[in-house]
Amino acid sequence: MHRSRLILVFVLCVLSSSRADAADAIGVAMDDFSYTDTSAEPADQTAAHERRLATFMAALRRDIGADPRYRLVPSARDGAAFKVIGGIQKTSTLVQWAKVAVIEIGAKKLVMDKLYSFRGDNDESWERAEIFVSREIMAALATPAPVALAVFDFELEDTTAASAGASAASDAAYMAEVTGGVREALGRSGRYRIVDVGGARGEAERGRALRDCGGCEAAIAKELGADQSLIGVVRRVSRTEYTFGFQVRDARTGTVLTRGDSGLRMGADYSWKRGAVRLVSDRLIESQ
Repeated sequence: MHRSRLILVFVLCVLSSSRADAADAIGVAMDDFSYTDTSAEPADQTAAHERRLATFMAALRRDIGADPRYRLVPSARDGAAFKVIGGIQKTSTLVQWAKVAVIEIGAKKLVMDKLYSFRGDNDESWERAEIFVSREIMAALATPAPVALAVFDFELEDTTAASAGASAASDAAYMAEVTGGVREALGRSGRYRIVDVGGARGEAERGRALRDCGGCEAAIAKELGADQSLIGVVRRVSRTEYTFGFQVRDARTGTVLTRGDSGLRMGADYSWKRGAVRLVSDRLIESQ
């Protein structure tokens, strides 16, 4: 009796775990791919292509659904977080193209958008293509979509006696290099999609320093369609001493997600770009 109870408890635990895993699985909707034949071959292969496409889609759904991380659902209304769409085109007797895209529904973002070619038009070539495409789709689903990040122009906080003229002009040039270098590094990382802030309104438009606006940059970033905002500052302590600081907020809630400060550094103003890029890279890219 005792052993029977243990077996029953074990079975119940397994069933409970399976239900929990199914509930946590990511919903994926998949439309049937389209098919176009532009090969101009004389023989009518419509029936064969329809059969192979149906087999291709059945295998694709089977492969995605077999992964416990995902569950196939009809549409976003049924809990789909991603949608897979695509099409196949036959361009010649031996060459076919497959266009595949994966859309993150909630964020309305393309997670994957690729064009593949495969040789042959028989059952074996279609099977090879399906195996490759299914792996590519699962890799895309497992890779987080880049965060849309609004990187605002870095600001200079000068506590020295330096003022206008040639110094102000060179400062502006160096600050532009800082902002450009940080945007380039973050975009190149693949973790972020840099949002154009040229159309920013509000505090930035009125010329007020974003570092002193109480988090208004998050609302501006949201207007621009960004997920997060980043502001930064170069603080000049003396002609050869300075610090860097930056802050990232959630565009929807305004919550501070990350901040960093370099501490006091020595060097000329032409080294600002290198220092700012290093700080942001250490805290936002390499630390993740």
